[in-house]
Amino acid sequence: MKKVLLTGATGYIGKRLLPVLVDKGYNVVCCVRDRNKFHPEESIKSKIQIIEVDLSIKETLNNIPPDIDFAYYLVHSMSTSSDYDELEKISAINFRERLNETNVKQVVYLSGIVNSQNLSKHLNSRRNVEIELSKGNFALTTVRAGIIIGSGSASFEIIRDLVEKLPIMIAPKWLKTKCQPIGVSDVIKILTDILNNEKTFNKSYDIAGDEVLTYKQMLLEFASVRGLKRYIWTIPVMTPKLSSYWLFFITSTSYKLATSLVDSMKVEVIARDNEIMKLLNIEPLSYRDSIKKAFKQIEQNEIVSSWKDSTISGILNFKISDYIKVPTYGCYRDIRKKQIIDIDVCIENIWRIGGETGWYYANWLWKLRGFIDKIFGGVGLRRGRTNISNIQAGDTLDFWRVLYANKADKRLLLFAEMKLPGEAWLEFQIKDSWLIQTATFRPKGLYGRIYWYAVLPLHGIIFRGMINKITKSNTR
Repeated sequence: MKKVLLTGATGYIGKRLLPVLVDKGYNVVCCVRDRNKFHPEESIKSKIQIIEVDLSIKETLNNIPPDIDFAYYLVHSMSTSSDYDELEKISAINFRERLNETNVKQVVYLSGIVNSQNLSKHLNSRRNVEIELSKGNFALTTVRAGIIIGSGSASFEIIRDLVEKLPIMIAPKWLKTKCQPIGVSDVIKILTDILNNEKTFNKSYDIAGDEVLTYKQMLLEFASVRGLKRYIWTIPVMTPKLSSYWLFFITSTSYKLATSLVDSMKVEVIARDNEIMKLLNIEPLSYRDSIKKAFKQIEQNEIVSSWKDSTISGILNFKISDYIKVPTYGCYRDIRKKQIIDIDVCIENIWRIGGETGWYYANWLWKLRGFIDKIFGGVGLRRGRTNISNIQAGDTLDFWRVLYANKADKRLLLFAEMKLPGEAWLEFQIKDSWLIQTATFRPKGLYGRIYWYAVLPLHGIIFRGMINKITKSNTR
């Protein structure tokens, strides 16, 4: 059985690629930075191996087994820091040097289309990664994609936010930039079909659908599929900074990511040819059909992966293990208890919190807090949640990140990713027929302490109302 190393196994593409590889009979070694964020389906757990590797820390790459046959390079650091391009280069070099010590035959790298003379910082970094990987003692196959359309993809969700929230758009001039979108199902098929295909060794391919569209055309076509009438005017006076703010406030993206996206959206991403589609005998989905397929998965609650669950959607980049133990020293706490009758009903209520369900009490205050957070550059409430009833460690819940979620333990632990003068945790736990709801705040300096006492009256209203609503019709 051939062994495949899958980097980025917790990412948008990696999560979708993994079950396909397992189904094809590969022994997959999943390379993740934090195993606490990795939740493969029960049906494939016995068929995979999980290792923790941080590509920017050379020593951790020793965890990669030497007997791998193939590898996927699906990682990037866009928007995690201002010097992400240097971080990506170092990661690629570390990866190449470690793989040179293994039996790997082929590495598949998913990059971005880099045909323009004037590349954005993001796309230039993608090209530099390809250059570094190409120096390895293995065959490199690079596939370069532009806009990827699928349920939960960053491009899809941003377009969705713009179209569904704005009947009239006064938009930046980069909406006239041309691109060539591709459906995520076609991307997954290409990535699997080129593996161990010697015809693709040491070659690079642009992958795209058959349609060349401007971003404006994509927005209008999306609106047409949704049965919405939208009007868009572009103006030349909107600076890149204003464009970033426009994208940040209207959509669920973070400001750092918005800045990187605006920088990239000024560059045309059009495929040189569709040679790979002919080689693999793939008929790509149209842009319109890709949208319809995405909404079918959304309606059936079958979103396999979402970019919002990636750390790039937030303002922090951390390992869950660093925060899962809630501190007590030097912290302020709001602890509330309520005795309950039906534990299962209470757990289901807790597991539906956030997103469309809301926070059970004074949702307008939560929305106000999210709006204020957005103004100050935070994530706000717009990320929502990926699944309406299921929660896993690493998921986003509005402006919280899930640290621990275990129904058997009757415990849900959240960590705040909003802008705060300190750190905050929110925990729900059931013990002996009592629901214990604990809000913990570790202040940073004097301002953090002032902040806690300033919002204390609101906490009294919100947290008391929340536990009462969660346990409503379920208390003794």
